[in-house]
Amino acid sequence: MAREKGYTRKNFLKGIIAENPLFVSILGTCPALATTKSVEAAIGMSLLFTIVLVCSNLLVSALRKIISEEIRTPAYIVIIATFVTLVKMFTNAFLPELYSTLGVFISLIVVNCIVLGRAEAYASKNNPFDSLIDALGMGVGYALALICMAFFRELLGTGCLSVGKVFTFIPEASLNLFKAYRISIFQDPAGAFIVFGLILAVIAFINNRKAELKAAKARQEKIKRDQEALAAQQKQAEGGNK
Repeated sequence: MAREKGYTRKNFLKGIIAENPLFVSILGTCPALATTKSVEAAIGMSLLFTIVLVCSNLLVSALRKIISEEIRTPAYIVIIATFVTLVKMFTNAFLPELYSTLGVFISLIVVNCIVLGRAEAYASKNNPFDSLIDALGMGVGYALALICMAFFRELLGTGCLSVGKVFTFIPEASLNLFKAYRISIFQDPAGAFIVFGLILAVIAFINNRKAELKAAKARQEKIKRDQEALAAQQKQAEGGNK
């Protein structure tokens, strides 16, 4: 089958923009709301999530012709659970602060609908390379969404941005911006819902505005075509009268 020009690029970018798992498909909201109290925690969750997604996509794609239809979903869950267990063990061993911060949400990657959804909808039907690109795009898109939420939650909720508290191999540092005016609710679950809702509202406004501009442009082009057609008819009528 002939490959569409630029398919790999489109396959990667769709997960970041057009099919962003969190802001467009509204998937994986539970860890997004729970692990975005700080930018560091969001980055850590994004890395672990992307590792599991990439590894599971690759293995599911490689075994897609071997796994029978009857055991497909249980097999995918076992594959995902295996990689989650490995990621959990390595995180506990080498990044204990991150492990402690994320807690049970590392284990819950097993039931994250994004991971199982990509295995079912894409990796099971495509070759390993395309499945890898798909997983990377979805992982990057989800990571950007988490980091965006965490940035506003940490900044508004604490009045500062900090590093070195989760990734302890980095020297601890903090940028205090307006700590005296922090709004602590943004560090609570309610604040996560507020930030999430506001981001979705902004995205909806932008999409609606683009749609309105596109519709206005289409109307202008139609008016222009109608005027050109009318002018051509008038010119033809004048030529006939002569």
